[in-house]
Amino acid sequence: MNRSEVRRLTLPVGERDHVQGGADAPVTLVEYGDYECPYCGRAHPIVQRVQKHFGARLRFVFRNFPLTEMHPHAEHAALAAEAAGLSGKFWEMHDLLFEHQNRLSDADLAERATQLGIRAEQFIADIQSEKIGQRVQEDFMSGVRSGVNGTPTFFINGVRYDDSWDYADLVTAITASMPDRVSATGRG
Repeated sequence: MNRSEVRRLTLPVGERDHVQGGADAPVTLVEYGDYECPYCGRAHPIVQRVQKHFGARLRFVFRNFPLTEMHPHAEHAALAAEAAGLSGKFWEMHDLLFEHQNRLSDADLAERATQLGIRAEQFIADIQSEKIGQRVQEDFMSGVRSGVNGTPTFFINGVRYDDSWDYADLVTAITASMPDRVSATGRG
């Protein structure tokens, strides 16, 4: 891909997405990630710091992009996060999966669900459901169509961000995407 070619999200952020922050936030950060990817694991606390830094000025969206050929537990971890989402616990499971990346076996996933107060029988049924499988596949395919070929991949206000995702660089890029009135005053 030519460096000057701008890649955009092909599936806009909407009702189907897991979102932290309000729809009225001036900047939306979308991450395509893999729960077993060590780079995503390193990015996780950075994204949390960035969210804390911007507060209500930033909306964060996570989409599943399990790299199953490299990470044998990634797809089941994505299914587990989506299944937890049916119980209103997506973000709690999301955080636990990244905090325990070295423990993503099916038994570990069931343990995480129990830890979150999700009934084991329901969790197992949800993971195995066609609905959850389709949801993970839809995220993955939207990433492919948007030019995602590795994880983590970030989009800022719908435009792919290909530079460093360390804290300072990510804050700088997000600040540059803020409307002038917001970045100058810190308010909307």
